[in-house]
Amino acid sequence: MAKQLSERFGNINQIKENLSVNATDTSFSRSTQLGYTVPASTVSCLSSGEFVGMVADDPTTPISLKTFHCRIQNDHEAIPEVRNVSTNEILSNYQRIKADIQELVAALATD
Repeated sequence: MAKQLSERFGNINQIKENLSVNATDTSFSRSTQLGYTVPASTVSCLSSGEFVGMVADDPTTPISLKTFHCRIQNDHEAIPEVRNVSTNEILSNYQRIKADIQELVAALATD
């Protein structure tokens, strides 16, 4: 999955620099190489609250950096509690959704 996402984000030209030092000479080289915009290793190691994505632009307002890797920083103390939900309410809602899906699958199977 991480590899598929990485491939969907595409490639960019990356500048690679190399410095070699030996007893008689020092050499420096610079080259460009195509590399994944967001490598699979980045996607597979995302932590909770981190995400990668791509935004679309239009011809009149192009965006140069369309892909991104970000982290959401929530201030959990500042988020007000809307209402307290019991475990029974959660399980009841889960069972209702599960039953609805089973009905939809059964309806599709008879069509």
